[in-house]
Amino acid sequence: MEPPEPDRTPDSAGTSKADFLRDFQACFFVMRRLASFPWKFLEKDLESCKSSDLISDILKHTCLHPVCRTFPPSVRFRRLFLSELIRRQEAAGCEPLDELYDALAEVVGAEDAVEFYKSYFLPGGDAVSLLENASLISEGTTGLVTWEAALYLAEWALDHQQVFAGRTVLELGSGVGLAGVAICRSCSPSRYVFSDCHPRVLQKLRTNVQLNGLTSPVVGVEELDWTDATEGELTRIGAETVIASDVVYDPVVADILVALLGRILRSSSPDVFICSTVRNQETYSSFKQRLGKEGIEHQVLTGGVTDVFPYNRDSSIELIKLYKQSK
Repeated sequence: MEPPEPDRTPDSAGTSKADFLRDFQACFFVMRRLASFPWKFLEKDLESCKSSDLISDILKHTCLHPVCRTFPPSVRFRRLFLSELIRRQEAAGCEPLDELYDALAEVVGAEDAVEFYKSYFLPGGDAVSLLENASLISEGTTGLVTWEAALYLAEWALDHQQVFAGRTVLELGSGVGLAGVAICRSCSPSRYVFSDCHPRVLQKLRTNVQLNGLTSPVVGVEELDWTDATEGELTRIGAETVIASDVVYDPVVADILVALLGRILRSSSPDVFICSTVRNQETYSSFKQRLGKEGIEHQVLTGGVTDVFPYNRDSSIELIKLYKQSK
């Protein structure tokens, strides 16, 4: 089960309307819990002017936004979201807003699906839109949803674009592709190789790469089995930067990953970064000990990242850089 997200509602006294609409939009398109939306700003506006103008603006930034028309969040989420807007509008005694009820009518009878879109807005305003699964674990894999470590890694990449600019980048265990698409859109790699080994994940990954307008030969999606990948295959890819997120969650998988990282560092000398949500300290500590036995040193990268995407920032996330052990 995913831990509940803390309510990160900003202080409405220090929030501008533009900031409020941007925060509201970001929460909507990644389908955050409704309780974590910045409702206080809306409540104060409704109390002070008894107008539905701000709700109309919210609609334009959410359900009526072009991204929602092309890459809509789940039907159930939109239905709950619109119902909550209506409840708050009616409680404030504001005049009914026709487009609000029209938007609800579109989803009341609609059928929900096991797949839907989440859209993550980059600092420039462009959206990374991804087809994801409703279940955290489905079809025998956890790779069909975006996890927090990928969001953190993407934010770190946006703050350290020089690590990727003009380089060949290999991503291990790309999942649905959030970090890689954000890097391709913002950090100007010369070549980017998404990789995974699960057939369903690879299918979803190729779909998401195409959805976001990324094309070969600059961007590729490859099947890469960590057990079978040879030094020759890794040399062919020629990665100068290697990244992975949320891949240290199982002791067996972690051991296979460490062996692969050893082959990567022997085949060339790339910059290697692993970002992990530390759910089980024993598993994570064992992973780092295993790195040392493989002749790999690591450095924990401290310091914050610029907040770009909405997610639970109370999670224990660690980013490390790997090196060949000095002789």
